[in-house]
Amino acid sequence: MGAVSILHTVFGVFGDATGLFLFLAPTITFKRILNNKSTEQFSGIPYPMTLLNCLLSAWYGLPFVSENNTLVTVINGTGAVIEAIYVLIFVIYAPKKEKAKVLGLVAFVLTAFSSIAVVSVVALHGKSRRYFCGFAAAVFSVIMYGSPLLIMRTVIRTKSVEFMPFFLSLFVFLCGTSWFIFGLLGNDPFVYVCNGFGSVLGALQLILYAIYRKNKDGKPAPVGVKDGGSGMEMGLNNGKSMTPENSRL
Repeated sequence: MGAVSILHTVFGVFGDATGLFLFLAPTITFKRILNNKSTEQFSGIPYPMTLLNCLLSAWYGLPFVSENNTLVTVINGTGAVIEAIYVLIFVIYAPKKEKAKVLGLVAFVLTAFSSIAVVSVVALHGKSRRYFCGFAAAVFSVIMYGSPLLIMRTVIRTKSVEFMPFFLSLFVFLCGTSWFIFGLLGNDPFVYVCNGFGSVLGALQLILYAIYRKNKDGKPAPVGVKDGGSGMEMGLNNGKSMTPENSRL
């Protein structure tokens, strides 16, 4: 096993580890939701989109689709189960309008994944199957990584990071960076392009957090700023990824 192969495995394992932390980051948010029996202002969009990303990325990592990407399937398969639990909890406690939106996204996720999986097995073989599945996974990974843009806009508007938890942003950055390097070492553009985007977006979230970290009450601070309070939440790809507030490839 050469040095590149060893590094490829090392970054894949690190990507799995950071990906798991990313998937578990929203547990604090969902503990808050369970305690308050309300989803408050948290967005439900990241979770179904992250679920789709996980399903497609896990599918892409299967041996009959692409080679040397087993670690991608492991973390994204795990992430799919975790995200499904988040979606269920969110639907239970969300107001009717938000609940309908999330359920609509779930229907889209299941339809999109089933269609892509069936087409790839029935109509495609070899490289064409890999390219088709890889492209689909990459597209939805970018969408997943881009979902926090909604939260970033809220942070800029309210000058508060209450709904953009630090640890979520940190692990988006670490996870995206790990899988970006993994993809480069494996010469797999379907992995490194979308995760490179996720790495950059995670870095931007950390910058915003540094700027507005003292404002966590969800309201602009006209003169002074309020200390105290902390939030951690949200959603990963491709190894990811999101979430969205958001496993790898």
